[in-house]
Amino acid sequence: MAKGYWITFYRSISDPDALAAYAKLAGPAITGNGGRFLARGAAAKTYEQGIAQRTTVIEFDSVERAIAAHDSPAYQEALEAMGNACERDVRIVEGLG
Repeated sequence: MAKGYWITFYRSISDPDALAAYAKLAGPAITGNGGRFLARGAAAKTYEQGIAQRTTVIEFDSVERAIAAHDSPAYQEALEAMGNACERDVRIVEGLG
């Protein structure tokens, strides 16, 4: 079964305190559902039309596990804590192998 990858790009952050409250809840919600953080932080280097923005990459055993983590009550609580603190692009993609 191919792994699932949850990738988030933070386009803008307007309320760092609300984002911190989200992170406090989201981290345990994600890892508690089998997610493993592979990368998080500002882009080290961008190319072509890349945007230097905060990015996270989380690995799951499957796409289904990633979706279940996102839809879990614990993660939904984290989203509520974040509110409109930032504009993000969240994607879940299937790995190649």
